[in-house]
Amino acid sequence: MVLLLFVDLDPGLKALDALGGFFVLRTGVPPCGPLPTLASAWRDPRSGTSEEVYGDPVTFRVRKVAESIRTSEPRVAVSVAQQGLAARFWSVALGAAALCGRLPDLDPELLHWDPDAGAPDDLWLREVRFRPVADLDAVVRAGLLVPLGAALRSRHRVQPALLWGNAGSALAGTVRELDRWALAHGRPDVSGRARTLAGRLLAHPDLSGTLDPGTLRRRSCCLYYRVPGGGVCGDCCFERPPRPAPRRT
Repeated sequence: MVLLLFVDLDPGLKALDALGGFFVLRTGVPPCGPLPTLASAWRDPRSGTSEEVYGDPVTFRVRKVAESIRTSEPRVAVSVAQQGLAARFWSVALGAAALCGRLPDLDPELLHWDPDAGAPDDLWLREVRFRPVADLDAVVRAGLLVPLGAALRSRHRVQPALLWGNAGSALAGTVRELDRWALAHGRPDVSGRARTLAGRLLAHPDLSGTLDPGTLRRRSCCLYYRVPGGGVCGDCCFERPPRPAPRRT
């Protein structure tokens, strides 16, 4: 017999705070002013329907990240910005599912985002409602990562494989964080559920080739090595930063 020890996921989602900063999801109307929903942020600014405080929030965020990490390469800033959001999406959803056995509905029409915040990205869920844990893929991959990738690619020249590699890496990172929390708090059931759910998510064609199945080491690079002083990440496909290609003479 398997004993399921779920923590109650209250309407304010405060139970997630115990897991760490990336798992926090604020609820209600943001008190800091009108923040765009993710759905409005992702709309094509050329449609003429945007009335956001930040103009085009996606472009605003990418530029803010570029300034923060001191890069002049837009695709590097896009990669870092997208991976940060992917980590937040996976953390909130998988954390709730593994710890509480419930999944908050992260509808992009209800999920507010502050493109001017630091890291981790600041998210507010205006209305709390729940969906079955079986909807994890629909909520995060299909509901959030697909439109985020489309919005970024409509504004910047970036390959889908890079973004899906980031998403796979962010999912693996979420599992590792839940493993650490579970070990520290004597909750192997949380770790086990997280790994089982992540395994199902990684079976989708968008994510299935992004990680080595044995080590969860990614098979692509997020380009962080191109950030001044960045080096390679712990799960990078490279052992050391690649050398720049020699200039043609």
